[in-house]
Amino acid sequence: MTVDLVIFTVRAAALHVLLIERGMPPFEGELALPGGYVRAGEDLDQAALRELAEETGINGHELHLEQLRTFGAPERDPRGRTFTVAYLALGPDLPTPVAGTDAATACWVPVDVALSSELAFDHLIILKEGLDRARAKLEYTTVAAAFCRQPFTIADLRRVYEVIWGFPLDPSNFRRKVTKAAHFVEPTGESRTPEIGRPAALYRRGSAELLFPPMPRSADGEHEVQPSAATG
Repeated sequence: MTVDLVIFTVRAAALHVLLIERGMPPFEGELALPGGYVRAGEDLDQAALRELAEETGINGHELHLEQLRTFGAPERDPRGRTFTVAYLALGPDLPTPVAGTDAATACWVPVDVALSSELAFDHLIILKEGLDRARAKLEYTTVAAAFCRQPFTIADLRRVYEVIWGFPLDPSNFRRKVTKAAHFVEPTGESRTPEIGRPAALYRRGSAELLFPPMPRSADGEHEVQPSAATG
């Protein structure tokens, strides 16, 4: 039994996933998701946190971490039949990882680049399912705020949705949806003054875990606008 982690963060206005270069067979020298074997006497969450720290130097206690699902195709590991429990982890602008144990290197890779790469084992399949889960969760949970360092502006939160969903959103509609959603965000009473423009109110993550009303993702819905309007 192993654990593997799909870890997303937003860096330089793009969604990135954490990948390692394997330092030993099988698939030595190839890119993979961080992970490894579950030790005796260790539960799955403990194994995921340990592997994350050992292979990348990142503290998983600071992330949103949840189980994705179990993968067990007979041919997924050339060493023999192995089942892996995949985890989805989300965090705001996470630090540069430091490789360790059986990882030769660890780095943040733009998701678009990772999806077009050959990853070890069945990690490309796991990555795609993790991305689908993250995109879906933004519709009905408040997890998007996990990508923002607190306090944040509504524009900061909107950029998270745009980066993960892959299309621009109307700023006014988005602000209205977010501020009317029950306990999604809470105003701090402070503001941030940009170099250009008016001060922007600051918010922190509210107490809600589920988003009500939900914010459906639709290519032709009211949230989508033309790129020129989104960047204005």
